[in-house]
Amino acid sequence: MAHDFHDPAELSRASVLAAVEARLLATFGEPSGRAAVTFLGADRIEVLRFGPDADGLVRYVTLGMSAAPMADPTSVVADPVRGPRAELVLTVRGGHDDVLRTLATFAATPQVEGLVLAPGGSLDLGAPLWAGAPFTSVLAAEPGGLVPDLELAEPAEPVRFLPLLPMTPNEAGYKRVHGAAVLEERWLRYGTDLRDPLRRGVPLD
Repeated sequence: MAHDFHDPAELSRASVLAAVEARLLATFGEPSGRAAVTFLGADRIEVLRFGPDADGLVRYVTLGMSAAPMADPTSVVADPVRGPRAELVLTVRGGHDDVLRTLATFAATPQVEGLVLAPGGSLDLGAPLWAGAPFTSVLAAEPGGLVPDLELAEPAEPVRFLPLLPMTPNEAGYKRVHGAAVLEERWLRYGTDLRDPLRRGVPLD
């Protein structure tokens, strides 16, 4: 059973990640696979695989990004407690396990590049998200619908589980010009299945 933290002394890396993993297992059940990736200048990132479920959906969730808060790159000294914390969730029908390293790369970006990722933000790999994928970047959507936020002891912010929505290069360019909300409205208007690994880009005319 997942539990929330209420004692600031408990906010060690290991204890936060243990609570995050417990929340994921309470939501999705036991993982069907997991992998770990370590990048130079960053802590180890794991990616857990859940599913496929009855609808053939496979969910990939990072574990490690939330161990420390994301720091504003303009800050002289990073606060070890305050600041947004997040993990990333990608849902793909049928699954594509070669996306594991891509997700670990995205999850390490805040540590490596000083990025603060929030809903409406995007991450660009500059290459297919997995072999043969028509997508090269992802849009971070609003959290809370799939995995509830994990409350931590104040003044720490909760861990939020950000769904990632794959974007084609054209969609990513459209989002840069018009904003995330306009792109999401187009996806909705055309009934786009964002979990389809082979979907075509939404009409942008």
